[in-house]
Amino acid sequence: QIQLVESGGKSVQAGDSLTLNCAFSGGPFHSYAMGWFRQAPGKEREFVASIIWSGRSSKYSDSVKGRFTISRENAKNTLSLQMNSLKPEDTAVYYCGACYGCSVENVEFASKFWGQGTQVFVSA
Repeated sequence: QIQLVESGGKSVQAGDSLTLNCAFSGGPFHSYAMGWFRQAPGKEREFVASIIWSGRSSKYSDSVKGRFTISRENAKNTLSLQMNSLKPEDTAVYYCGACYGCSVENVEFASKFWGQGTQVFVSA
């Protein structure tokens, strides 16, 4: 059973940086493309970033491109999201998702495993 546990969310001010982590267990991490998603109050969950199993290819939503960096460490079964220049509109619950054998393109649509989320609040 694949399990994902996010951590690192907290309250910060606009312009600050924050790193989120996702611990993966229950399967071969290197076989999964991974992604970060977020859900703001009253909105649907949206795609943030994805990364292929090797870490050599990634994809970002336009809203975070240039500010966020997704990375993974396969030896530690860990996915990370470095978030810089945070804005109030980045406030959301952030989730990691796992997609077996996927490309960076279809992580957004085909992730089948999810964590419980970690809250990020960015004040103006």
